[in-house]
Amino acid sequence: MDDKNKFKDRERALEDEYFSKKEHELIEKMRNKLAREADRKQIAEETGVTDQDILDALQSLGYNSETISILYMVPLVQIAWAEGYVAEKEREMVLEIARARDIIPGTEAYEKLSELLKEEPPEDFFENSLRAIRYMIKALPDDHRAASQESLVEMCTMIADVTGGILGFGNISDEERILIARIATEISQGRESLIQNMTKK
Repeated sequence: MDDKNKFKDRERALEDEYFSKKEHELIEKMRNKLAREADRKQIAEETGVTDQDILDALQSLGYNSETISILYMVPLVQIAWAEGYVAEKEREMVLEIARARDIIPGTEAYEKLSELLKEEPPEDFFENSLRAIRYMIKALPDDHRAASQESLVEMCTMIADVTGGILGFGNISDEERILIARIATEISQGRESLIQNMTKK
């Protein structure tokens, strides 16, 4: 075989390798897209959210069909971190409430929640999770909406109160009180600002 034919064979082999690689990348991209769409559908079924923008935002925050059940627990985690650290009693109370909501040890959701209590999430994770909760609550029937808001604020207050505030005398700290008020306000507003805030960079 002369050098010219060797060069052509080598060129053809490189082309085949290139196109094979591109084909695999395209197939993988399509698989990921289909998996993401299937996961989004499951999140929609779990939450009752049908708005695609909200579902996209939830996925961008790192929620999937296995962990979306902890969404309502995130404000409690935020309260637990209010003073810059999570006290053991707060951690235990958050996990106890989680177990009562069928988020049990050994599941991906429980492990994710435990991670959030070990390492403080960024502020935008808390803010955008709250906005998603607000949308979900807003979609509830009128007679369930107020009860859901009150229940969430009550659970946040339980977390704040469990360590007893200063000297353990049952007082909620100023940081926790302010944060509970913010959460109560945040979960009772409308969709337009929600999508805008959840998707802004």
